[in-house]
Amino acid sequence: MPESTAYRPPFTLTPLALRLVAEISEAVGRYAILAEYSLTPQLRRENRLRTIHASLAIENNTLSLEQVSAVIDGKRVLGHPREIQEVRNAFSAYEAMPGWEPDSLQDLLKAHGLLMQGLVDDAGCFRAGGVGIYKGNELVHMAPPAPRVPLLVENLLTWLAGTEEHPLITSAVVHYELEFIHPFADGNGRMGRLWQTLILRRWRPLLGYLPVETVIRDRQQEYYDTLAEADQAGEATPFIEFMLTALRDAFTEAIESEAGAFFSTIRQDSSVADPACDPVADPACDPVERLVKLLAEGEAGTAALMAALGLNHRPTFRKNYLTPALHGGWIEPTHPEKPNSPKQRYRLTAKAKRWLKQQESP
Repeated sequence: MPESTAYRPPFTLTPLALRLVAEISEAVGRYAILAEYSLTPQLRRENRLRTIHASLAIENNTLSLEQVSAVIDGKRVLGHPREIQEVRNAFSAYEAMPGWEPDSLQDLLKAHGLLMQGLVDDAGCFRAGGVGIYKGNELVHMAPPAPRVPLLVENLLTWLAGTEEHPLITSAVVHYELEFIHPFADGNGRMGRLWQTLILRRWRPLLGYLPVETVIRDRQQEYYDTLAEADQAGEATPFIEFMLTALRDAFTEAIESEAGAFFSTIRQDSSVADPACDPVADPACDPVERLVKLLAEGEAGTAALMAALGLNHRPTFRKNYLTPALHGGWIEPTHPEKPNSPKQRYRLTAKAKRWLKQQESP
């Protein structure tokens, strides 16, 4: 059926959306060039774990990135069984993604079955009852009645199969429509983000490893507010603009990260790097030394430390500064039992204080 006479989700292509599509398309080329050299299997896996951790954190999963990695590695983790199961399910779903078609109803149900296996009784099935989304005691969204769900989803996937809109646009539209329809009793947010990634991956395979969920997690309230704004507007336009902005920022962070890895590879290949310098074993190696000296002034949180170091890319800070310092025993969290607490701060260990005292000695 021609698109002009078929169902089309309501949305408008604004000048901002078109400009963002152009910016992202340009960034994709730069990202692909850098990723060709630096996106190793290990980095792909790290990005996948960050994606899973962020997507589940949006749904109030409290496991840290380190715990998520340990679960995937088959290690024993102290955590709520449901949260551990959520991690295993999400990893299975993202790993199975290459075999799915975005416009396939069967694959959509199969994906939900993987994501929610062991978590709900009707995993892989549309909901049978009504559902509303509440903020406190206030109803913010009433999803369509359950009997309409199969047809609504079928219409959406049929549009997706035939549309000539840019994949960046269609991915955001499908994400929003799945949240609006709320086809499942649980797991709708995870499914919307997973299906957007699948659509983007079909456009550019490298985007299957772009952890855009980390940007959404950092803007979680704005994410929910924009969903509500789109509901009130009766079209996906505000959500399209939000998601395109998030994608652009995710590319900016990824390019910055890949560029660092790329030039690090060049330095190593040209024997510029000093292999004897181990930041975990010796804080005199920058960047751990910088972090230790910063915390000599007193405990501080991630945002304050990044600002003091002149960094704006959280994954780079975690990978190059925070994780080596924690693993080396130079710093410790103030709330180790709550790794994702917004009140989390870091302080020096006794080991680091002794080292600083030695540096002050003649």
